[in-house]
Amino acid sequence: MSPNNNYTEDNIRSLDWKEHIRMRPGMYIGKLGDGSSPDDGIYILLKEVLDNSIDEFVMGAGRTIEVSINQTKVTVRDFGRGIPLGKVVDVVSKMNTGGKYDSKAFKKAVGLNGVGTKAVNALSDYFRVESTRDGYSVAAEFNQGSLINHDDKIESSRRKGTKVTFIPDQTIFKNFKYRNEYISRMLKNYVYLNPGLTIIFNGEKFFSENGLKDLLSERINENDMLYPIVHISGEDIEVAITHSKTQYSEEYHSFVNGQNTTQGGTHLLAFREGLVKTIREFYGKSYDSSDIRKSIVSAVSIKVMEPVFESQTKTKLGSTDMGGDLPTVRTYVNDFLKNSLDNYLHKNPNIAESIQRKILQAEKERKELSGIRKLARDRAKKASIHNKKLRDCRIHLGDLKNERRLESTLFITEGDSASGSITKSRDVNTQAVFSLKGKPLNSYGLTKKIVYENEEFNLLQAALNIEESIEYLRYNNVVIATDADVDGMHIRLLLITFFLQFFPELIKQGHIYILQTPLFRVRNKKETIYCYTEDERIDAILKLKPNPEITRFKGLGEISPNEFKHFIGDNIRLDPIMLDEGMSIEDLLSFYMGKNTPDRQNFIIENLKVELDLIDNKK
Repeated sequence: MSPNNNYTEDNIRSLDWKEHIRMRPGMYIGKLGDGSSPDDGIYILLKEVLDNSIDEFVMGAGRTIEVSINQTKVTVRDFGRGIPLGKVVDVVSKMNTGGKYDSKAFKKAVGLNGVGTKAVNALSDYFRVESTRDGYSVAAEFNQGSLINHDDKIESSRRKGTKVTFIPDQTIFKNFKYRNEYISRMLKNYVYLNPGLTIIFNGEKFFSENGLKDLLSERINENDMLYPIVHISGEDIEVAITHSKTQYSEEYHSFVNGQNTTQGGTHLLAFREGLVKTIREFYGKSYDSSDIRKSIVSAVSIKVMEPVFESQTKTKLGSTDMGGDLPTVRTYVNDFLKNSLDNYLHKNPNIAESIQRKILQAEKERKELSGIRKLARDRAKKASIHNKKLRDCRIHLGDLKNERRLESTLFITEGDSASGSITKSRDVNTQAVFSLKGKPLNSYGLTKKIVYENEEFNLLQAALNIEESIEYLRYNNVVIATDADVDGMHIRLLLITFFLQFFPELIKQGHIYILQTPLFRVRNKKETIYCYTEDERIDAILKLKPNPEITRFKGLGEISPNEFKHFIGDNIRLDPIMLDEGMSIEDLLSFYMGKNTPDRQNFIIENLKVELDLIDNKK
């Protein structure tokens, strides 16, 4: 063996708590990202601080939480009991230190591992914590987890509670930006799950009286509900259910101890199973489970003693027991639905009748599509074998033990040159490429049958693995990568129409993005700057003067694979496709993709006037 390969005591290192967090941030907050995705790390930092304030409310201390975000600076102030003053530094800088190891103090808390605020502290350029209680306050300041200032206990007339301020480290979270839409959704979930709690975000007030019923009312337009929301609750469980008139697939919002478990877990599996059992027993029919759950839009929340999650980010429940003397999660949820949902349906025969009609309709459609589905699956398998459309990556969301699964991305491109460039420059471990052939079909107003009959849609659905449910979605990020011209914009619109028509939850849950690629390259012999806007181009010219070379990219195919690495790697810019809460998808698609109407013509003309005015003002 070569001496250079010797394995000695000198190779062994012991990292302190902050070094380990900063070296392996993904273990603590999932993927990093720039804020374009709702599960990016900067939102996990905010959530970790908020969870402590929520736990104070759950324990009956403090009914208001104030959140403010000014660019990169985040402040969270609660009016709970306040951290014990002698432990202010320890609880944010010593691992496995906190009050939640005492189950009497925090019976059904969100954060149990004593890690959350330490991770925020270690991953922040600036972190300040201040606690006020019993007429006194103590504050401490940190830089990347290292204590830089510690104020002694002083008298204070301020209300009791805890105030945390932090600025994420920009060497870790590069070019990040907080998006108010994601934060608002997070805060709304908190108040839906904690009726009576008020959260004030940059002056906007969030409050809920009806819990999960309010959540569902906002997530689905009233005109799209097949029947009024079924809202039932027990001591440690709350459920809201309705069916969509237009949506094809299942949509679930699941929570444990106030935590949004975006990847479900044992409680969601139990809910889906219990729903099917209850419906079958109520109607005395062995309906197919897919027919019962088709088009369902629902939310379920449970409270568990000392829950076990499958990761520090708490997105999937692993617990099988409710805790204490209670039964398993599966038994608890099944029994609740068997009693409460069954009683509700008996008391509301009109809703029961609507559900049965929906099931029978789904059964009819499934049988009509059965032959087409089999043929479509065969085609998809053959296409996969011959690798015609999909250049896959090495990991998928189904590999739950893979730490990088949240980074998995599918780029949807048009044309051989663009897909070729991305394929050659991508990260083969996490990034896949799906190549379109020309413009997709306008799917507005068409039935699900077209998804199986149209080769492009059938193969895209198979690549994403979303035929039955987006629970099995293979790629966390689905990125539409087209040229920034009229044809490229049209392809974007047609793809978005496809997702809205048949898989709207992909957009609702923040999985669909537009890839932003540079319009210009400005360079001299020493430096190259890629510009995404006209203003950036002007700034680059001023910086690289005199007379730099300027290239205008007309399409993705003109960007070489070596250059593409800059745009789909650490510096990737993604614009998320978002829907306003409660927006009617049918109305939206009808307006933009239906027959030409005077309303749409006027909309285009008015917006064209605005655009022309902006151009004139720039001149």
